[in-house]
Amino acid sequence: METKAPRGTYDILPPDSAAWHYLEGVLRSTAELYGYQEIRTPMFEHTELFERGVGTSTDVVSKEMYTFFDRSKRSLTLRPENTASCARAFIEHRVYSGMLPVKWYYIGPMFRYDRPQTGRFRQFNQFGVEVFGSRSPYLDAEVIILLVDILSNLGLMEYELHLNSVGCPKCREVYREKLIEHITPVKDSLCEDCNQRYLINPLRVLDCKQASCHQVIEGYPTLAANLCDSCQQHYSQVQSILESNGVDFTHDDNLVRGLDYYTNTAFEIHIPGIGAQSAVGGGGRYDGLVEECGGPATPGVGFAMGLERLLLALNLLNLQQTGKNGLDVFVITAGDQFEELSFQVVQELRTAGIKAAKDHNGRALKAQMKYADRLGAALAIIIGEDEVKSGQLTLRNMGTGEQQSLAAVDAIDRIKEMLV
Repeated sequence: METKAPRGTYDILPPDSAAWHYLEGVLRSTAELYGYQEIRTPMFEHTELFERGVGTSTDVVSKEMYTFFDRSKRSLTLRPENTASCARAFIEHRVYSGMLPVKWYYIGPMFRYDRPQTGRFRQFNQFGVEVFGSRSPYLDAEVIILLVDILSNLGLMEYELHLNSVGCPKCREVYREKLIEHITPVKDSLCEDCNQRYLINPLRVLDCKQASCHQVIEGYPTLAANLCDSCQQHYSQVQSILESNGVDFTHDDNLVRGLDYYTNTAFEIHIPGIGAQSAVGGGGRYDGLVEECGGPATPGVGFAMGLERLLLALNLLNLQQTGKNGLDVFVITAGDQFEELSFQVVQELRTAGIKAAKDHNGRALKAQMKYADRLGAALAIIIGEDEVKSGQLTLRNMGTGEQQSLAAVDAIDRIKEMLV
């Protein structure tokens, strides 16, 4: 047996887990500031949900899903994204019958069979928000501003926001015919994937990662020039709201997003200076998704961010925040006869809300000090014969090495003061 995590997956060990805790805390607190509440969905769903919701012509569904049959021969898929799952939950629990809109956020692992590389994994973690039940352009702007605020709260002040409108089914059908007409004469020069799917969904050609395909279709008609009046008005309103709130953006005709459920607003946010994996988040409006998944016609808008990409950006830009992952106090026992007392002290500290631990392997005093330092303890309490006789505890600052004696009855209050 190979004792190794599967390709495209990885473990998060201390102290790295502290950076994840910090990041997740910023994501949660920022979303909750905007009135979003957490939703948790299963890690696998019926395969049909993603085929209908995400679209069979997308790379996600056609190439990247982890699909399997259970013992009852049902086709199930590890979720490659979470918007379709949120739409399914919205329908299943009849959330649409209550007060709308509902505003949800989620954090969790997703799964795609992709080629592993820097910032790209087969099991990866996403944070996202979903709003169901309103067509207001102010909500399009709100989720974008929320995304920008998250970056700001993480210290990522430099960003590039790409914005486009992919229209509605009505104007997109007209645009589809124009795009096919433009592509057909040069289709043989496209990559194999684009050649196969341009008739099914020509917008997928615009989303192709092959630079040669973009060169082949140069001069193609743009979506922005073919929007219906309603979609054009919506897009103009979103841009105006962003401008009035000081959010810089760039209109990007190439931006169509990689999932079929998007309508109207589409956006991506990039962090300059971090290389090929610069896109840390993106989203848009999906007014037809709930209906496509079997529910009533319900508008929606949201985005998702890759946590690995965010941590990569923070690390490359020297903005990594480790958070506080170490112990508050490590209790050092200077002799086996004081084991019971030191255990009681540890428990009293924990009861008082102080993170505490002790040695359980009979280490010598010096080795316990080294162990406490490795565990990231801020303070150490030394319990030995002198301390027991005097009723005093020796308290050591692990950062400075300074030591002081204090009465055992005053220890907890003093420790709390020092930890502030």
